[in-house]
Amino acid sequence: MDKENLDEEFKKLWNETPASHSESTKGASWEEFQAKAFTNKKKKFKPWRYYAAASVLLFVLIGTGIYFNNEPLAEKAVIAGNVIENTTTKIKYVVLPDNSKVELSPNSKISYGKDFALNRKIEMEGQAYFKVKKDKQHPFQVFCNETTTTVLGTSFIVKESEKEDVTVELYEGSVQMNVKGQNQKWILKPGEKFTYGNQTASVAEFSRFIDFDNEKLTAVGIYMEDNYGYKVIIPQEYSNQKITIRINKKEDLKIIVQLIAEMYNLNFEINEDLKQITFQ
Repeated sequence: MDKENLDEEFKKLWNETPASHSESTKGASWEEFQAKAFTNKKKKFKPWRYYAAASVLLFVLIGTGIYFNNEPLAEKAVIAGNVIENTTTKIKYVVLPDNSKVELSPNSKISYGKDFALNRKIEMEGQAYFKVKKDKQHPFQVFCNETTTTVLGTSFIVKESEKEDVTVELYEGSVQMNVKGQNQKWILKPGEKFTYGNQTASVAEFSRFIDFDNEKLTAVGIYMEDNYGYKVIIPQEYSNQKITIRINKKEDLKIIVQLIAEMYNLNFEINEDLKQITFQ
């Protein structure tokens, strides 16, 4: 990505500043960030360090999330068949024929037809996180009980409760919700969730982020262990270091690791066999 396009992407992120910030405040802070981040420097640098450093500035100055297209660190490509069921106690990673990705929670199931590339319709039970490949010609639909979630390209979670209530949480993009037998449509924006139960539908906000406000760095390590399954080792001399950061709950693990390394000038090693991350 060239500088001009990268500049535009950062500016889009910048404009996700909470509504409490005025347009003039956003504009002034953007110009200050742009002047610092895109000055002409002759020194060489690694691309991922550039992205991480810029992301740190976004966290510190406006407290927003980051959205890069890196592959999830723990993701394993599993080509789905017509019926995929997760009978284990861990998340099952699935790659659909159209390259859309699914994180299938335990005791959950998805099924779809043989002509999925042309007819992107999925029936599901339980809970799954979808990251949909964009295809304007073939909308992606998820059917859960009486609800239908229709998207072109986005990421969202569909959850079915034991009482057969359905909740859809939108992280990126836009989705349209329909209920069987009803003409009304609901369009969700990122950070909104749709809930349907007892023949009643509602839309409310939910938090897409986890915030660490002047907490110990080890707290972020514990969060990564609990949510990504990697043991995190932090040098003893950094155990009491404080950190203030906002992380997208569906952020790729590698991005979080790179951010911490950049913020504290640390190196890191990822051992896939041991599922361990060591900062040095």
